[in-house]
Amino acid sequence: MTVSRLSAGDLTLAYDQRVVATGLDVAIPDRSFTVIVGPNACGKSTLLRALARMLKPRTGAVHLDGSVITSLPSKEVARRLGLLPQSSIVPDGITVADLVARGRYPHQRLMRQWSRADEAAVAEAMRSTDVADLADRLVDELSGGQRQRVWLAMALAQETPILLLDEPTTFLDIAHQIEVLDLCADLHEAGRTLVAVLHDLNQACRYATHLVVMKAGEVVAEGEPGAVVTPELVGHVFGLRCEIIEDPQTGTPLIVPEARRRASAPA
Repeated sequence: MTVSRLSAGDLTLAYDQRVVATGLDVAIPDRSFTVIVGPNACGKSTLLRALARMLKPRTGAVHLDGSVITSLPSKEVARRLGLLPQSSIVPDGITVADLVARGRYPHQRLMRQWSRADEAAVAEAMRSTDVADLADRLVDELSGGQRQRVWLAMALAQETPILLLDEPTTFLDIAHQIEVLDLCADLHEAGRTLVAVLHDLNQACRYATHLVVMKAGEVVAEGEPGAVVTPELVGHVFGLRCEIIEDPQTGTPLIVPEARRRASAPA
């Protein structure tokens, strides 16, 4: 059996005295597009933060390539695992090219500064996210969709085999949501392992190769969307009565909420 490069075992996750999850186990399939779904405040982003080493588990451990992730040097982790956080602060007066170039920081050493390899990585990241034409623009002048692509380009410039994305479509209109998710699918097909937190269950079913379904700090289901998503699961996890049909575009599960009952017209 293939060992997952990124996994977590028996995690207890907490913020101060508020415990979010206990006994949490998850293994991210290599080269998968894994999407974590669940209702608000169920622990999705908290789990992603733990996988990214941004939150230290109270008990248990996250393992990266067989090592406890907290035992690895920060730059070593950053060369293997990239993160697109939910909200990012843009440094004042920074251009797109300069922000994307910051993704090369993990590859810089005392005796190895900027190189042709760095230049090529930044150029490719900007090309693949379609922001090369914005290179000289200030990031704080861009639209929300453009900014999200720039942040994704910075994460890509790290050239990590694993990429974590915390709600990458938040605040984007539907066209930009699909644009970002299509780009993520391209990255997955090119060989990267992606782990994303998404709110939209239909988008998760369309793009994910592996779903992790959470409720109240627990993983209640895992697997390929077609095998996992049922009306019973949606009702149990989200409290939503629905019908599951086949997406006419992709063949993946499509959740259709039950319509409300209309009041009878007065006689």
